[in-house]
Amino acid sequence: MLSIYDDYPIHQTAESLAVPASSDRNVYDRYWFNGYADDGEFYFGIGMGTYPHRGIIDCALSLVHDGVQYAFHASARSADERASTVCGPFRIEVLEPMKRCRVVLEKNETGVECDLTFVPRTSPIEEGRQTSRVGTRIMMDATRFAQFGRWEGHIHFEGKDLAVDPKRVFGTKDRSWGVRPVGEPDVGGAPASGGGGVYFAWAPIQWEDRCTHFGLFEDKMGNAWHFDGAISPVYDDAPKDIPLPVDPRVRKMTSGKAQVTWEQGTRRAESAELSLVAEGGEEEIIELEPLLLFRMKGIGYMHPEWGHGRWKGELAMAAESWKCADDAPMALENLHIQQVVRAKSGKRTGVGVLEQLAIGPHLPSGFTDYFDGAK
Repeated sequence: MLSIYDDYPIHQTAESLAVPASSDRNVYDRYWFNGYADDGEFYFGIGMGTYPHRGIIDCALSLVHDGVQYAFHASARSADERASTVCGPFRIEVLEPMKRCRVVLEKNETGVECDLTFVPRTSPIEEGRQTSRVGTRIMMDATRFAQFGRWEGHIHFEGKDLAVDPKRVFGTKDRSWGVRPVGEPDVGGAPASGGGGVYFAWAPIQWEDRCTHFGLFEDKMGNAWHFDGAISPVYDDAPKDIPLPVDPRVRKMTSGKAQVTWEQGTRRAESAELSLVAEGGEEEIIELEPLLLFRMKGIGYMHPEWGHGRWKGELAMAAESWKCADDAPMALENLHIQQVVRAKSGKRTGVGVLEQLAIGPHLPSGFTDYFDGAK
């Protein structure tokens, strides 16, 4: 099996680029985006994943507006050509690699449509390789990069058009690939021993003169097993001049911490404080104030029906909506969230998101069980 990219001198193995280097059934390649108004009026999330060994491509678009979250989901048999980024009426167009991307959801039976273009403000920021195991088996082994930018275009839902103005709508592009748990859970074998949960905080923040990035995995004792942090210059006046593939002016941080004050009875931030520590010990404190809640199940994360990498047939689509205030905050599918946040650091103010996923014990947060909320 060949790929159109086999005509370029970029091979990493003796196989065609159509063949993943790993035989793990959970190999994936994923686009993920968010977008949000600078005053917290609305938020949208976009995802598209391909799973070569499962033969599946899926996608989603979800929007929070006026206290309601709307979601479009689709899944299909993946094309033999790995470069294909089409899933039914949905497609992603890479207009300029690591620069402009276009996301199109054409008119379809669900009534949800969009035509959106992402224009970057920064170069891509590579995160450290994320590898975790359960026993001897690798459960996650992924490479990713994040890129900050603006959005322009529109979203159509319930007979209404929402204008997306680049002057006030910021967002993040996240590309990742490798291995991670997707699809139906494995069956057979002895149950995993020792148990385990996950504590994850991720916060890309946009400021007038820079962008800051923060990502943290911790164990139940609060020890960090993975950290990413960076401060990047922005290129609003000349996006075509963004350094690629990396910007030598990006400052990588050596360590960081997230201090979260949780809403009572939930695992959702009432406020948060981030610490970014540069080489040499210089520390920056960023205070975060949540403005708007987005549940990641809207783009498939832990969704009971539209989870990633599940076979739904040759082509399946659906739309749903729910009132944000009505969702049970401690239900498993509702624990993975992002919040649009207002940020403050010294005299600077910014806007961004705080992603949170806390399942299982995390002693610094006071969580001692799998699903106990904050006291």
